[in-house]
Parts: sequence; C-alpha cells; structure tokens
Amino acid sequence: MILSLFSGIRASILDYRGMLSIFSGILIALSFPLTDFAFLIWVALVPLLVAAEKSDARTAFRVGFITGITAYAGILYWLNIVFTHYGHLPWVVSVSLYLLLVLWLASFYGLSLVTASIGEKLGIKSAFTLPVAWVAFDLIRSHLLTGFPWAMLGHSQYRILPLIQIADIFGVYGITAVIVLANIVLYRVFRALSGAGVPYPVKSAAILAIFMVFILGYGFKRLNTHDNDSSPQLKVALIQGNIPQNVKWSPAFKDHTISVYERLTTEAAKGGADLVVWPESAMPFFYQDDQKMGERLRTLARNLETTILFGAPAHTFRNGRNTLLNSAFAIDRDGRTLARSDKIHLVPYGEYVPLGKYFTFINKLVSGIGDFSPGESALTMNIGKTVTGTLVCYEIIFPEIAAKYVQNGARVLINITNDAWFGRSSAPYQHLAIAAFRAVETRTPLIRAANTGVTAIIDRNGHIRTMTDIFVEDYRTGLVTPGTGDSVYLKTGDIAPWLCVLLTMLLFARQTYLRKRKGI
Repeated sequence: MILSLFSGIRASILDYRGMLSIFSGILIALSFPLTDFAFLIWVALVPLLVAAEKSDARTAFRVGFITGITAYAGILYWLNIVFTHYGHLPWVVSVSLYLLLVLWLASFYGLSLVTASIGEKLGIKSAFTLPVAWVAFDLIRSHLLTGFPWAMLGHSQYRILPLIQIADIFGVYGITAVIVLANIVLYRVFRALSGAGVPYPVKSAAILAIFMVFILGYGFKRLNTHDNDSSPQLKVALIQGNIPQNVKWSPAFKDHTISVYERLTTEAAKGGADLVVWPESAMPFFYQDDQKMGERLRTLARNLETTILFGAPAHTFRNGRNTLLNSAFAIDRDGRTLARSDKIHLVPYGEYVPLGKYFTFINKLVSGIGDFSPGESALTMNIGKTVTGTLVCYEIIFPEIAAKYVQNGARVLINITNDAWFGRSSAPYQHLAIAAFRAVETRTPLIRAANTGVTAIIDRNGHIRTMTDIFVEDYRTGLVTPGTGDSVYLKTGDIAPWLCVLLTMLLFARQTYLRKRKGI
C-alpha cells in the first residue's frame, strides 16, 4: 500500500498535477521568514486546487502531499543545521530525520485535500470543507506525538496587524481558515475566467467579503482601542549575550559568560530598569548550588537595584529521584531569589529522549547536562506590582501554554530562548513570527530575550516594537504596558478548531457509512 502510494507520487510529480503542486509548495515556503512574501499565501493554494480538479481521494492526497513536502522542505531546511552541526549526526542520518518530519507534516496537507474531495462527492462545496479540514488537521498535528504547530498558514501574516487581531477570538486557526477560503474563491474565479466550465463563486465570494470586512473592521478597531488599565508600566532591559553554542556548557567559559552578561546588563540598566531578562540557560550552571557564581548575580541585582530574570538548569527531588529542570530564576533588587519557573513542554530529542529507557542507544541531539523533566504547572512571578509568566524557548509555539500563564494571572509574558542551534537560518525569525501570535491571542505583551537573537519587545497587538539582529551582542530596552487578560480566546480556547475536527470526522464517517451501504 505504502509502496503503491509513493510510486504514484513519483509518477505524478512528472505530470501537470505534480508540477502545479510543487509550485504551490514553493509559494507557501516563500510566504514565511526570511523571504517574508506574506501576500503570496493568498494565492499559494490556487495551483494546488487546479491540480486537485476532478480527482479521486487517492489523487487528492498525492497532490496535497507533494505540496506539503515542497513547502516544509523549504521552511524546515534549518533542521539539518541542528542535526549535523550541533547533534553531530552524519548527513545521511540528518537528511533522513529531516525528511521523516517533512513527510509527517505533508501528510496533513494530503488529508485536507482528501476531505475536500470526499465533501465534493457528498455534494458539499470545498469552500466549506477545505477550510474546515485544514484547520482540523492543523489542530491535530499541534497535539499528536507531543505536537509541532510550526508554520501554519496564518503565521505568515504576523506583520499584517489589522488582519491578525482576530486571533484574540479564534487564534491563528481563524486566519488560516480565511486564507484557505480566499484561495478557493480566487481559484474558482480564475477557472471561470479561463473557460473551464467552473461557475463564478458568487456565494463564496460574498461570504469571504463579509468575513474580510468583519476581520479588518475588528482589527482596526482593536488597534485603535486603548484599554483602560491602571497598572504601572514596566521598564525592561532584554540582554542578548551571543554566547557560542559550542562553548556554552564549557566550565572554562563560565566566568567569561557571566562577565558578558554583567557588562551588557550594566550598560542596558544604566537609566534604570524594573526588570532585566537574560535568555534561556544564560547561566550554564546550577544556580541553586554554585554559591560563588550565584553571589555575583545577586550582587549585580543589588548594585543596579533591579530584578534579574535568567535561565539556568535546576534540580528538584521528585518521585523518589533527583530531577533535572530547564528553569528561569528571578532575583529581586535586594538580592533575594523571588521564584523559579520550570519549562513545561520539552523538546523531544533536544531536552529528553522519548522512551529513553527502552532506546538507550539514542542520545539527545543538543549538548547540555542531561535529560530534563517537564515542570508541573504554569507558575507566575510577581515583578514589583506586575505578574509575569515565563515560557522557555519551544513553549512559545503552543498557544495553550501561554494562555494558561495568563489565566493564572500573568499580565506580561516573558519568552527566554536559545536559538543559537538554528544557526544563521530563517528559524529564529520563524520562531519570532509564531511568538507574536501569543501576544494577540492573550492580549498580553510579550518580551523576548534570546541568546543569539531575535530579542524583541512585542505589544499586546502583536506589533514588534523593537528587535535585534542575530548573532550579535546586543540589548533592547523599553516600557511595557501590562495586558488585561480579557480576550475571548482565553475563555473559549480552541473550541472552534475542535468543532472543525468534529465536522471532519463526521464527513469521513458519512463517507464510510455510504460505502458500506453500497457494499464497496
């Protein structure tokens, strides 16, 4: 069955369906950072829809799969930098792992097209089934096998502020659905004009127009709304140490690392700062145990009269054994340790090895101190009168984690990360684009400190107020107005996307029922 599928894909790549599918994948990839041709996403699916014309479910899957392979091969090329340069894997192993992930993600594109094909046979227009199915499979891949919600179609629009404000109701999924619908309308207009016998999409175009008027009207209203919030502004300084990954965990380099952060912090906070943020694992030692190095940090906080939040490994005794954690600590202006927040969602094969006790021959790809365990809850920290929630690196791509911190009282989100292992690629910018949506969904500003960049301040509307370049020593300062934590998305979560999953399942169930009834 699998060999037959791949044989069919190989053959179809050479025909017009395959070429159109590849073209769609290229357009999708170009819509994301670094190229950032965001407008292309609005036409990117048109060639794919032409390729899927008059196709059965198998052909629909193939063309969608080919588009997904092309798109994700272009978007996720940087994985090979991680696997080879930092994971020290041979190229053949690296490319194999990279392709496995690409094929996995591409399968959801294929399944979306299959759903639309089934819908057409049941008399349901693709203008309804394809946006619903696309959202459904985006949600499924965001949770299945620990989840990987990277580079959804909606993420490409992170700089189009009036458009993305709707994320505080439907999340990024709502923007993705509108993009898919717009592509279907344009496809049908194109085919009608080309004399292909396809009727003009009058109803679909009208629905799209109503959606766009609502979305943009809502977006401009939100952008021009100043929330009545009496919370004092937080003066922040975000430090980008640019510590090379290959020496980051070297004991011989520890003193130099602290010196870099001391120097940059002193310069950044010379005008005063309520909060200084250092990146993930900025301090490559156990702060709980190293009294000498810990005292240097406490002295710095006292001298500058500021709170310093920094990433460092931690350990705790849990379930009868010592457990390692990827954490953030905060030291107040009096040199006291305020709190510790632990990373909840870890990176598979980066911070731990799934089923490692059974696959002892598999090692972590990223160097460090050992296998981490996840934190147990979304603990907030009080920085003066402002409640903050800290997400470590990869956690920022999961909307439910950011929402949990805000639901627990956070009014400023902090993202500390170490994107050094992405190298000089588009990945740090893709990571930043996804992070911007967490601010809009929760109506909570996000401040981000990254070891090698991108360090940024993002307001509650998703506007990137300031940002650094990558692989430079730098810092950013600014005033941050706390959010209000009152978005619709915080109350309803992913109800709408889960409804799309339910509708998709019902469509497949209906198709199965009819096939059995006909004895097929």
